[in-house]
Amino acid sequence: MSEEYISEIPAVLDEVQLASLNTNLVTFNYEETPITEIVNAIIIDAIKKGASDIHFDPNEDGLKIRIRIDGSLFDYSIVPLYVQKNMITRIKIIAGMNITESRTPQDGAIKNNLENKQVDLRVSSLPTNLGEKIVIRILDYSKSSAGIEELGFNNTNLEKVKDIISNPNGIILVTGATGTGKSTTVYAILQVLNTEDRNIITVEDPIEMNIEGINQVQVISEIGLDFASVLRSILRQDPDIIMIGEIRDDETARIAVRAAITGHLVLSTIHTNTSLNTIERLLDMNVERYLLGSAISGIISQKLARKLCTRCRGSRPTNTYEKKIFKDALNIEVDNIYTPVGCNECNAGYRGRIAIHEVLKINQEIQDAITQNITKEKLRKLVYSSGTITMLQDGLAKVVEGETTFEEILKLIDLEDDLGSDTNLGLKNTLKDSQITNQNNDYELLDF
Repeated sequence: MSEEYISEIPAVLDEVQLASLNTNLVTFNYEETPITEIVNAIIIDAIKKGASDIHFDPNEDGLKIRIRIDGSLFDYSIVPLYVQKNMITRIKIIAGMNITESRTPQDGAIKNNLENKQVDLRVSSLPTNLGEKIVIRILDYSKSSAGIEELGFNNTNLEKVKDIISNPNGIILVTGATGTGKSTTVYAILQVLNTEDRNIITVEDPIEMNIEGINQVQVISEIGLDFASVLRSILRQDPDIIMIGEIRDDETARIAVRAAITGHLVLSTIHTNTSLNTIERLLDMNVERYLLGSAISGIISQKLARKLCTRCRGSRPTNTYEKKIFKDALNIEVDNIYTPVGCNECNAGYRGRIAIHEVLKINQEIQDAITQNITKEKLRKLVYSSGTITMLQDGLAKVVEGETTFEEILKLIDLEDDLGSDTNLGLKNTLKDSQITNQNNDYELLDF
């Protein structure tokens, strides 16, 4: 990893006559300003705007720079063709990548100290037919350091998470698609578990946040140092807690589960959407049912929704369809909901993102059901009759509280799958004992 630090936002922003055009594109004076200062300015400006990624997309005329803010990509600048190679080379240099190799994908990293806050950058290059595409991922783990209370869990789910991670052994899985904040949640949990009386070892690819007091191992697949081989060695290191960056293959899944039933607390991530999908995925990875039923302690599933700007948000009446969804999912009447407006402090009415969660605490009945290979329909009823709040319910509750919008929840969650008309699978017919209460106790969900 390159230890080169990008300086504070340089004077180049004034010197190059940085401007917001009618197209909202930023321009630079490439003739008079060193490419090093321009690259620094782009990165620092993206961080200040709250971007999570910077994309350098090659085209026939040069590079199009786009930045992702609150999950959406926006055009940022156009780099002329004669500057393209120099800009790509500069990024690869500060990321510690091989500048002579442009035919194969590469990964690199940059450390950045911005306004006394440590921000890590991950850099990826990909060869395309028009040149190398570079993506810089901006990792900000300030939320992880702030604790699990700052991750957007509702009160019920937060208590479940605290209960799950208090177990001395078992496997805890954080699930979701790429870019849904799984690593942030995992690191926040590790911060809670990181005490002097515990030996915590992680195996990661890459190590995204250095935590004092924890032994962290970087996977290097090229030399055979993969998740499975590291895990086998970790088990001989007398660990109390093991964190696996991601369960990617059958062997890693089986070793993780066996570690959990031999007295270790195992924390990991996996790419699935819901608790039920996670159980099915692990079984597809040839994990024995009797081992999985004994080992699994809890599953935290999450997605990210854009958060409403509290400075400018407005309100509107709900339509007939929305009223029905709120009634079916939350069993409450909702006449008005918040809507985005837009101001000079947000992006089209949104500012930041908030997590939508589903937290399943595995009890003995569910463990027995997994072991006994009951049908998916029966397992679903069992899971959601145990008080599990679905992501749909959590999301809609946050719509009522004004934290996000109904449209955002529609984009994230398949209502047909969650509320579907099938009486065997529809949540309306399986959720009997769920309860959710917001912080102000304005409403509660009881008895479907």
